[in-house]
Amino acid sequence: MTTLPTRHTWTVDDLDTMPDDGNRYELLDGLLVVTPAPSRRHQRISMRLGSALHALCPAGLEVLAAPFDVRLAPDTSLQPDVLVASMDELTERGLPTAPLLAVEILSPSTRLYDLNLKKARYEEAGCASYWVVDPGTDATPPSITAWDLQDGLFVEVGAAEGEQTLSVSRPFPITLSPAGLVGDQARRG
Repeated sequence: MTTLPTRHTWTVDDLDTMPDDGNRYELLDGLLVVTPAPSRRHQRISMRLGSALHALCPAGLEVLAAPFDVRLAPDTSLQPDVLVASMDELTERGLPTAPLLAVEILSPSTRLYDLNLKKARYEEAGCASYWVVDPGTDATPPSITAWDLQDGLFVEVGAAEGEQTLSVSRPFPITLSPAGLVGDQARRG
């Protein structure tokens, strides 16, 4: 993750002038954050999670994957790895309000950003649910942690690691296994 020096406070209008170079450009309170294209493992998790959510997504909601702008303020535009939003609130260019669910998949360069700054900004914006998927390492199992907004603050509502399952009811009922999202086994037909 790279932050560019501020010559001024960046705005969402500045994002429209950024190059299409494979990097992800986000704004957090006027600070431009640039992250490189995600890894294969990250993309595998994103696709599997998006597919699992899509399979259970009720009418009126939509599941989308990054890059897709969530514009929370004139100086804040984030791109969660996966999101769920009301179809009535989506535009062709982005989501002009907090999603019902924002999911971030951790990487070494974004871990602190996702667990602290982004989480706090989604909480402040009124995002109903926030999940973090940790792909794990050779020494640690993959995990997923879910928070729901309660009285204006995120409260942990569940966590699972490895083969354990996480069951949540928001934004709709779903049960997931971190190992199932991360595993590199071939598709079975």
